[in-house]
Amino acid sequence: MTVILDLLLMLVDLTYSILRAVVQTFLQPRLKSVDGELCLITGAGGALGRLFALEFAREKARLVLWDCNTEANEQTAELARELGAEVRTYTVDLSRRLGIYEAAGRVRAEVGDVSILVNNAGVVAGRRLLDCPDELLERTLLVNCHALFWMTKAFLPQMKATNHGHIVTIASALGLFTTSCVEDYCASKFGAVGFHESLAHELRADNQHGVKTTLVCPYIVDTGMFAGCEIRKELRGLIPPLDPLYTVQQSMKAILGEQEMICIPRLMYIPFLARVLLPWEANVVTYRFMGGDKCMLPFIKKAEMKTSMSS
Repeated sequence: MTVILDLLLMLVDLTYSILRAVVQTFLQPRLKSVDGELCLITGAGGALGRLFALEFAREKARLVLWDCNTEANEQTAELARELGAEVRTYTVDLSRRLGIYEAAGRVRAEVGDVSILVNNAGVVAGRRLLDCPDELLERTLLVNCHALFWMTKAFLPQMKATNHGHIVTIASALGLFTTSCVEDYCASKFGAVGFHESLAHELRADNQHGVKTTLVCPYIVDTGMFAGCEIRKELRGLIPPLDPLYTVQQSMKAILGEQEMICIPRLMYIPFLARVLLPWEANVVTYRFMGGDKCMLPFIKKAEMKTSMSS
């Protein structure tokens, strides 16, 4: 009898969740205030990280900016200060676990407890698997995936202690479905998605409903990271690379609306579902039609040329 009752309650909750999601798709959700919250953004010297910093500055959050590039990080900080934000910067290499813990300790001592963590930093080797040095492959996994563990272990305890906080993972559509020649990036982003979803389940199981999570899975963003990546030319107008500002603004709506997951654009839900529902060969046929099976080859070629010219 207990199982039947639980099943009925589950079906009610399931129906409510689906209807709520449908309604939220068409209605603007109420956005929360982050005025005075301490927000830490990794990769703040890059294109997306800088835009996230400026958006949170406009929302009157206090900022802690991390990046391995000191100069770029300081430039972001100055732009945020011009908007009236209180900003502290730290030069941190996210591939170094002990460096993360050391910097996290400094943040707690010098600034305070982080209540919004935006795991934004990301890298890609830009080499085909058999041509890629092991060190580059390891760095992609360390920065894109392993660092999520160390960052969360560093800042989640205080969030749980106060039952208040927000952890944001900027993953990728390539964490939901794959393409060829970027095994390091796909593996790291699949790991990021898995880590984030498991963490979200754990927080709910612990009744930590005040600690929110948001997973962001954008299509390729026009930041230069994947310069040269091209799908079939007849379809490029349908799925062009995303404008960085648009990507961040859509992400901010999801974060401030406490949305658990967002794919940008919504069209990315289709290949995600197709990967799960269709046979492997059916997905391969679709990829080939769209040019997705070879879309990274021009990117790899450009990355190799850039490396050879700089060496």
